[in-house]
Amino acid sequence: MSRIGTFLTRTKGNRDTADRFGMQDFLAYSYLLFGVLIVLVPVAWTFFTSIKPERAVDNFDTRLLPYAQVETDIPGVGEKPVWIYTDETGTETLVYKAGPTRSVTDVATLDNPDEVFGVPRDTLEPQEVVRIATENYLDPLLKRNGQENFNFPTYLYNSVFVTVVATLITLLINAMAAFALSKYRFRGRLTFTILIVATLLIPSSIILVSLFFVVWSFGIFGSLWGVIIPAAATPTGVFLLRQYMLTIPDELLEAARMDAASEWRIFWRIVLPLSLPALSVLAILSVIWRWNDFLWPLIVLISDPNAHTLQLGLTQFAGEFNTDFHYILAMTVVTLLPITLVFVWLQRFITTGIATTGLK
Repeated sequence: MSRIGTFLTRTKGNRDTADRFGMQDFLAYSYLLFGVLIVLVPVAWTFFTSIKPERAVDNFDTRLLPYAQVETDIPGVGEKPVWIYTDETGTETLVYKAGPTRSVTDVATLDNPDEVFGVPRDTLEPQEVVRIATENYLDPLLKRNGQENFNFPTYLYNSVFVTVVATLITLLINAMAAFALSKYRFRGRLTFTILIVATLLIPSSIILVSLFFVVWSFGIFGSLWGVIIPAAATPTGVFLLRQYMLTIPDELLEAARMDAASEWRIFWRIVLPLSLPALSVLAILSVIWRWNDFLWPLIVLISDPNAHTLQLGLTQFAGEFNTDFHYILAMTVVTLLPITLVFVWLQRFITTGIATTGLK
């Protein structure tokens, strides 16, 4: 903790002590705090809203704590929300609504539910308590309360399978292409590199129709492989790995060739280990891309609900006339957990992959 405190309190005047705090330090810390808030506020809002009761979510309750209106079972009436009626003298009485909400609303006290009287609407306030709505998470996961169609284990398996397999294939194909473009000398090498990078200018939505016909022609429409294979090679990955592999000295490869090492052995035993930081960066990006992808899996897997990923599974809560936002938010938080763990595990390689070279 002392090292973290020393790092966070460093200033331009001294690396280890905070004996000087100038305008440059103020701007740097302000920028850092602003960036952290921009990233964390939406995530924090999603989490705190996901633990609010359904009524609070539907009413767009913007309070931070999960307030839930108290409900009680009234004999002869049934389960009713409890309201607090404040009269002219300031006396508070627990009541329930015996009629629709109007400027003058019909209510009755809990002690005497048969005696109905009208009160101004602005004199009523809900009786609330702080309660974490665990049912937002447990109902879909345990298939309770009419959520039998949400098959979380199947969706989780499909997402993990697509993410892991697609990431491994992406790393292998992109690394092989980057190795050829960075370490081999052949006519048209620069042209191929420019063409690959130029594909970044093409929006993915433009090639959806072409990809659909390719997947259909190969007979993998409706399967997880139809989601994995078309996105295996990415121009971003090829460019990132090529630029990193250019920093690996050619003398290492020439020395390996003099020792009779094959090109595959050079690639597997020398280039890939030295490119591990860049591969880790690409792995993080690939996991994020595959895990959060929605449009392409929706096109390919729409005909088979058993092949849906977690992102597609969230559409189970959106109906034609009703949308269960409390379930959507809760399951969104659940889907964030795996990707967060992967990022925490691999994030230390990001700065290493950018700041270091391939020569160790």
